Amino acid sequence: MTASQDWDPRAPEVLADPIAAYDSMRRRCPVAHSDYLHHSVFRHADVMRILLDHKTFSSQASRHVSVPNSMDPPEHTAYRRLIEPYFGPDRMAAFEPVCRRLCEDLVAALPRNEQVEIMFGLAHPFALRMQCAFLGWPDSLHEPLRQWIHKKNVATLSGDTHAIAAVATEFDETIRSLLKVRRQAGDQAPDDATTRLMRETVNGHPLSEDEIVSILRNWTVGELGTMASSVGIIAHYLATHPDLQNRLRRHPELVRPANDEILRIHAPLIANRRATTCPVRLGGTQIPAGERVTLIWASANRDEAVFGDPDEFRLDRDPSLNLLYGAGIHACPGAPLARLEIEAMIQALLAGTRALEPIEDQPPMPAIYPASGYRQVMLQLRHG
Repeated sequence: MTASQDWDPRAPEVLADPIAAYDSMRRRCPVAHSDYLHHSVFRHADVMRILLDHKTFSSQASRHVSVPNSMDPPEHTAYRRLIEPYFGPDRMAAFEPVCRRLCEDLVAALPRNEQVEIMFGLAHPFALRMQCAFLGWPDSLHEPLRQWIHKKNVATLSGDTHAIAAVATEFDETIRSLLKVRRQAGDQAPDDATTRLMRETVNGHPLSEDEIVSILRNWTVGELGTMASSVGIIAHYLATHPDLQNRLRRHPELVRPANDEILRIHAPLIANRRATTCPVRLGGTQIPAGERVTLIWASANRDEAVFGDPDEFRLDRDPSLNLLYGAGIHACPGAPLARLEIEAMIQALLAGTRALEPIEDQPPMPAIYPASGYRQVMLQLRHG
């Protein structure tokens, strides 16, 4: 490591236990420089400052336009207004029966009273089927999308810009093919979220195909990996906390706030980024204009200054402090959908089993950055 670097986000010890590494960095060097992530921000207060000050910390932190993630006001405002109704109460109520039926079917298909690998046996199929159902995409895309997520993570970790661009192009072509089929169908196109998006306008103009592709890419990239990670994290946590597991079986209405708290303790999404528009001092570090800043969600949500013991599970915390879905103008618009889907999955898993138990000689295998959670979780499922 060169003298200019405070840490190496891809060091073996960091990848082996990222949560512990981020905890250590938050205490030792709350704004840390590295060649890979530039200026990483670990403390809750600093992350909140960035989220709420979009004039100083721009979302235009990528060479590629992302609608609306990489936009700032006023451009961001119009696109955000277009997107939010897709995750409004009426849409969620209409999708909920489909969501719950899919979760119940997935749990019913699990082996009974056997050891089960949760990630590929449940979490990834859940994320893929749920997202395709919400967007109206065919089941034939499940496996290609799963493989694409893996290739994206490998390319991102490598830092190879050509590989990252190739993976992005591959995914965009998949979406363009779906749009082409709907255009050819005309009035006979299915009435789903994808078709409705194709008919939207912003500032009086129809969305371009590039804008539609970007929005659908964001919804898919932002959902598939983190949703699967969320299910794996929560299932393992409940298996290792049987008292909480039993409490949630008795009180399924507590599953949603419990999910948010578990995912505060162990984040399903590691980081996001911004770019400084002017020189700024953050956490005692002077950062020039035009520098990339990486917000480490997995650290900020465990900040002792806000949460006390970060590993203590509590349902009485102030939900506005939990950055699971971000904050400010870029807070995740899909949060209502994510909360519904994860709640339905965990409720179905608890209702369909008598107990989830860890397997002592098979601890979970951590995911490889930029993914979070686990790449393998072996659990013993007990049925009545």
